[in-house]
Amino acid sequence: MTHVVTEQCVHCKFAECVTYCPVACFREADTFLVIEPEECIDCGNCVEACPADAIYPEAELPPDLQPSLEWNARLAPGLPLATSRVEPLPDGEAWRGRPGKWHTLPPDRAPGSL
Repeated sequence: MTHVVTEQCVHCKFAECVTYCPVACFREADTFLVIEPEECIDCGNCVEACPADAIYPEAELPPDLQPSLEWNARLAPGLPLATSRVEPLPDGEAWRGRPGKWHTLPPDRAPGSL
């Protein structure tokens, strides 16, 4: 099992989760983070650290967020490792909690099942 970053990270990227991860499984894109599923040890530290409620255990993903599994697995290998706290995006607070953020991403960064 793994933990999964969902669309609630998009355009926020608060990234407190990165500092709580004992195995450095987070990868950084320009407007979001994802988790490398092969590296995640399923400790759950990131869930409590995320102020956007953007991270779920794989087994607890709501049906509407299931595309997050594919999204994390596909993008993580091609993104750089996030090893220290990343500054949140300047307009992150304005994006917090908004639905439908995947549709704001370029097609190559959006989940394939949209």
